[in-house]
Amino acid sequence: MTMTPGTITGKELLWFNNTLVAIHVSSTAGEDGICVVEHRMPYGDSPPLHVHRREDEVFHILNGRLRFQIDGRERIADAGETVIAPKGLPHTYRVESREGANTLTITRGADFETLLRQAGRPAKQPELPPQMEPTPELIAALVQLCAKNGIDVVGPPLEQDDFRSNRPEI
Repeated sequence: MTMTPGTITGKELLWFNNTLVAIHVSSTAGEDGICVVEHRMPYGDSPPLHVHRREDEVFHILNGRLRFQIDGRERIADAGETVIAPKGLPHTYRVESREGANTLTITRGADFETLLRQAGRPAKQPELPPQMEPTPELIAALVQLCAKNGIDVVGPPLEQDDFRSNRPEI
């Protein structure tokens, strides 16, 4: 999956785990600390269940389909939909579309952006990075960086067969 060159001109590109991020608006750009990140994710991508202590996390789905779990409730979101994960509530998502997904992730504050900068690495090209399985050492380092940035990892990522029709929907 390649980002459209017109959407990333002059933007900082990072590989964060198995995803590609472009920081469109840094939290330092305005007084309110709004951060806007474009996020490209491959099929099956799912961060660990986590809680932001100081930031709501807003996802606007540009393309693809994601399954969200927020505070034990699940929902599917498609292109054009917006989902909020309020601060203090455990949440995660899983990319369910075979072609991957593209979102805008919006936060107020520097926690998430700082995590991306600390845990990411400069992207060599505007494409997804070579896919890799995280090692126990990488997972431990990410959990530690998350904690330093106001994000607590509280559970595993979603798996393909984790969806339960008897879970309440958001």
